[in-house]
Amino acid sequence: MQPPTLDRSQVRQLDRRAIEEYGIPGMVLMENAGRGVADTLCELGIDGPVVICSGKGNNGGDGFVVARHLDLRGYAVRVLMWADQGKLSGDAAANFRILQRTDVPIGCFRPKHDAARLEDQLADAAWIVDALLGTGAQGEPQSPLDAVIDQLNAAEVPKLAVDVPSGLDCDTGRAAQHTIRAAHTCTFVAAKPGFFQPDAEQYTGQLHVLDIGAPRKLLDRTLGRT
Repeated sequence: MQPPTLDRSQVRQLDRRAIEEYGIPGMVLMENAGRGVADTLCELGIDGPVVICSGKGNNGGDGFVVARHLDLRGYAVRVLMWADQGKLSGDAAANFRILQRTDVPIGCFRPKHDAARLEDQLADAAWIVDALLGTGAQGEPQSPLDAVIDQLNAAEVPKLAVDVPSGLDCDTGRAAQHTIRAAHTCTFVAAKPGFFQPDAEQYTGQLHVLDIGAPRKLLDRTLGRT
């Protein structure tokens, strides 16, 4: 039997209600999400540098939290960012400012794809963490992320996707031409309906559903349970 799922609109509804009705700050939800991903990576085993590829939205913010927690535990980690620092907002911007005050190396890659520089950054990676695009993304990833995704897929390094593999529609399971092929996906609160479409597993890999602190009562209501 397929487990309970949350689609794109339900995810937004749950996040909004957790913040507005239950008083859980968005920073707390993001902190729990990123720490959960770090926990999963540690359980899977880390034997070299972790390269976290982050975009401009909350998915990228989750990646910043992952980096901080891995650094706190003594792992070699670096962040590659495809976003203009000045265009980060909300909780993602706040977590970026925190990360800047740590010793975690941050490399900014926008606006053009720099294949040689990216190849150099991936050369010694033990894991690649995909925090480029989240559940809100639909359709083909825009340049330069299309080329970035292709290069990440070509790297012979296991990939872990944060919430959803970039390029995969979380509702329909439809993969864009440029979609991350992850060995593991850490998704939050509940699985997404698209993950159970016939061809989706080649992109999600092994699925891990992580708790981020949203109350069970809220989850039940969002799922339509009484």
